[in-house]
Amino acid sequence: MTGEVYTPIEMIRKLISFDTTSRDSNLALINFVADYLSGHGVPSTLIPDPSGKKANLYATLGPTDVPGIVLSGHTDVVPVDGQTWETDPFEMVEKRGRLYGRGTADMKSFFAIGLALVPDFMAQPLAIPIHFALSYDEEVGCLGAPLMIERMGDLAAMPQIVIVGEPTNMCVVNAHKGVYSFHTTVTGLEQHSSRIDQGVNAVQYAARIISFLADIAIEMRDERNQPDSGFTPGYTTVHVGTVQGGTAQNIVPRECTFTWEYRLLPGEDPDEIKNRYDTLIANEILPAMHKVDPDTGVETEVRAMVPGLVPENGSPAEELVLKLAQRNATEVVAYGTEAGQFQSAGVPTVICGPGDIAQAHKPDEFIEISQIESCIGFMGRLKNVCIA
Repeated sequence: MTGEVYTPIEMIRKLISFDTTSRDSNLALINFVADYLSGHGVPSTLIPDPSGKKANLYATLGPTDVPGIVLSGHTDVVPVDGQTWETDPFEMVEKRGRLYGRGTADMKSFFAIGLALVPDFMAQPLAIPIHFALSYDEEVGCLGAPLMIERMGDLAAMPQIVIVGEPTNMCVVNAHKGVYSFHTTVTGLEQHSSRIDQGVNAVQYAARIISFLADIAIEMRDERNQPDSGFTPGYTTVHVGTVQGGTAQNIVPRECTFTWEYRLLPGEDPDEIKNRYDTLIANEILPAMHKVDPDTGVETEVRAMVPGLVPENGSPAEELVLKLAQRNATEVVAYGTEAGQFQSAGVPTVICGPGDIAQAHKPDEFIEISQIESCIGFMGRLKNVCIA
């Protein structure tokens, strides 16, 4: 069966043309990839989200009964709303030795290069399979990958290595922080501001909680800093991102909402901060609120619980990818990825991909063509490993 053939840059251009902002569907891109792979004799498994409007894609090149190597990437991108772009963000533009467009760096280029090289991968029988694992909703909490990882458990042979192609400038990353994010709603009791004794001020109670989180942030910075960890900053961070509440100056506010997160150093207790937060709510905040009105309260919704990537020095993934990337040492990054989810499933995982994270999420996002060339070389060496 003969399918369409793309150069790596042509495939990047094609994938960038799909607006896969996280709030929207990614099915157009997923269906294109499935059709493209089918044209080369490669079947795909689609794993939809609960709404059916998004899907993961999992596909295998080579034998299905042998442990293989996963090339993992997320298909969604962050919004361009409010950003000033010189060009259409969903039309790749090549200039000054760079490729511009939303997703060029983060992170469509990695799996675009892999897809473009499918004919090369299939030209000789693969002894070791190569799997494509494309996920949805990584940017809003790594929501898609767990469903795909669960399905991987049904395979005849679990993968032996996962390479997550987030932008690392083709350096090999073996550790990143975990990301735990939340949305809190404080419900008080409205009242005229002259009668505050008969109201419950949601904004002020939210402020007390936020102040508590700020104190934990200072504690982590001043007492729990690990300057030798390789991370910048070298401690678990706690951050409140948005606050909304109140309707008018002379009304005791009924509701206040805020979003918050902590980014945890690998190996630290992921429940500590949330447990301390819950204790404050139960022992101090709710009793004070309920003295006035038992129907008031604090509700906290978990938005994301993404485990960190813990270093596995000397793991098969680390040893192989260091050779493929022609590097001598590993690095760490502060941002979160799906790598920790794959690792938690028992598969050795590292991060290595083209592009610079400094360009991610910005207007006029770009990737250097030299990075594309480095990744093409990486994929060629991977092919040689898999046919050996």
